[in-house]
Amino acid sequence: MSDELIIRTIEAADFDQVWPIIRDVVQAQETYAFDPNMDRETAWKTWVELPRATFVAEQGGQILGTYYIKANAAGPGDHVCNCGYMTAPAARGRGIASRLCLHSLEVAREMGFSAMQFNRVVATNGIAVALWQKHGFAIVGTLPKAYRHARHGLVDCHVMFRSLA
Repeated sequence: MSDELIIRTIEAADFDQVWPIIRDVVQAQETYAFDPNMDRETAWKTWVELPRATFVAEQGGQILGTYYIKANAAGPGDHVCNCGYMTAPAARGRGIASRLCLHSLEVAREMGFSAMQFNRVVATNGIAVALWQKHGFAIVGTLPKAYRHARHGLVDCHVMFRSLA
């Protein structure tokens, strides 16, 4: 097995490692507006079946992170995509989310999207806000008290956007 980080399309067998990442992130109620009681089947549908594509970051047989890409809206809004990223707790701080973001920007261009938008970046998630800004995203709006954070109560969410041109 290689020590190189490989980002590739998810396979059904990968979900045994992806599900605990999703479960733990969602149950923490700090970054994603998903039901904290989400079960494995709902997570599969939400993260793998409904998006246009889903990827994993793998190193030495371990899934360290994952992301999906989908149109942010239908019809006249389907030229703008949306992505969701999650990193395994043990892999945080190692640049995995950054690598996933860069990969998703390339995939989005290849799929014909002209922009990427994040609808709800929880404002207290300063690491994510700074990372997305580093990769060219701007805060284009703030939704006051739009997220019930497990530790901080009601907090703001940012809408972040970047052109892919």
